[in-house]
This record gives sequence, C-alpha cells and structure tokens, in this order.
Amino acid sequence: MALTLDGDAALVRETALKFFRERAPVTALRKLRDEKDPTGFSTALWRDMAALGWAGFLVSEEYGGSDFGCVGLGQVLEAAGRTLAATPLISTALIGASAFSLAGSAAQKRAHLPALAGGERVVALALEEGTHHAPFRIATAARQSGNGWRLDGEKRFVLDGQVADLLIVAARTAGSRDEPQGITLFLVPGDAKGVVRTRTVMVDSRNAAVMRFNGIELGEDAVLGQVDAGAEILDRVLDRARAGLAAEMLGSACEAFERTVQYLKDRKQFGVPIGSARSS
Repeated sequence: MALTLDGDAALVRETALKFFRERAPVTALRKLRDEKDPTGFSTALWRDMAALGWAGFLVSEEYGGSDFGCVGLGQVLEAAGRTLAATPLISTALIGASAFSLAGSAAQKRAHLPALAGGERVVALALEEGTHHAPFRIATAARQSGNGWRLDGEKRFVLDGQVADLLIVAARTAGSRDEPQGITLFLVPGDAKGVVRTRTVMVDSRNAAVMRFNGIELGEDAVLGQVDAGAEILDRVLDRARAGLAAEMLGSACEAFERTVQYLKDRKQFGVPIGSARSS
C-alpha cells in the first residue's frame, strides 16, 4: 500500500494547511470560547469550507459531492487539528455523509446529501447515553405507532447537537441493552416537536449537547437502513469516525511537536540555545 499522497491529495493538504492557518488559527477557537458563541463555530467559515468541496468529499457526484474519499478528508482533518479549528467536519462531512452513503435510500440521499455537501445542513449522530463510549448500550426506545414510530430517550455528548439541522438517532427497537441486535437508526429533524437540546461545555471546547426525545412521532421513511440492523451501520460509520479523529489528533500532535522543536532552537539560556549540546 502506497504511503505517499497523489497529486490531488497533496494539493488538498497544502490548501487545507494554508486555509486553517490563515482563517482559523487557535485564536479563533479562543474567541468562540470566551464569547460563549451559541453556534460554537463560524457558519461563514463552514460555508467557505463547503465551497472548497470538503463537506462533500464522501458524497457522490450524483448528490452534489466529489466522492474524493476518506484520504482527502483525512488531510483536511489533520490540518484542522493543527489549529484546533471548530468545525462540523467530523459530525457532518465524515459521520453524517458516511451514514447516508452507506445506508441511505435514494430518496433520503436526494433529500439530505446536496444540502450537506453544500454546507447548508449540519448533521449530528445521537448515540452515547452514558459517560463512556459504549455504542450498543442503548436504552432510547422506538416503538411502532400507527404507520410510524414513537421515539423516547436521552443522548449525551452529541457532537454539534446544539445546532444540528438533522439528527441520526440510535434507538432500540428490539432486544435488550448492550445487544447489537435490535438497534435501529432514525432520522429526526433538529426542530421536531419533542426534541429538547441542552448545550454542554466540554473541556476541549468541542461543541456538544444533551438531547432529550419526548415522544417524537416519526414516519416509516425516518428509518435509515433496516429496522433492527443499525449496529452494522454504526460499526462501519464509527470506524471512519475513529480514523478521522485520529487524523485530527495527529495534526494537533504534529503542531505541538514542531512548536516544541522550534522553541528549543530559539530559546537561549546563558547565551546558548537550550537545545544545543553546549547547553548541557
């Protein structure tokens, strides 16, 4: 397997590094944090990222994306990690686009992917219910109601959930808590009646929310994939999400390392650089 980037991916990398360095430095995150910005990220900046095609890297051309792939999106995420940029890249361009691409019906893709790729729709995965990552530990319940479903439960740490236009909610339609079998994914509009969201302040300043679903009425077309078979979709989507987070963390680590090396070269003590052999 090749460990070097092709020309297109290398160009994406250079563009992303320049973009985040100039348009979303660490000071931008501090400003959002200190001003307690209700959105948690710059919507204008997100539209500019979408204009560069990044929101649609995992969306096929048929639905307004480029289908450039995970390698290209990984370059963008690594660059974003270098400046701790606050963006919906993970929640929307990676997790949301992956879920639709892997499991969405043609009608669902037509309804949501063009707006996602265009930076006009923020998507959030409502999955976790406890304080530890346990994707199959689901008590949120979806029960058949007429020709559709009734959804009740609570989700925590929903990335970008405080402003998401569309939620992908993992609920239990069969089986017992912790069982993969019996999990179903549902599409829930962020402004649906019965949705209550409370923004939380994370230690790393990431945008997240506690989501409460109080008797949400959904139609049959709200099911993403197959009833009771959402665990398989989650497995594949979360594999991509973990790789994307790793790319972002790599960017943060590389930036910290390079700044440390530069400091060791520049900082002097007793007239010599502290990183030189003479200083020891």
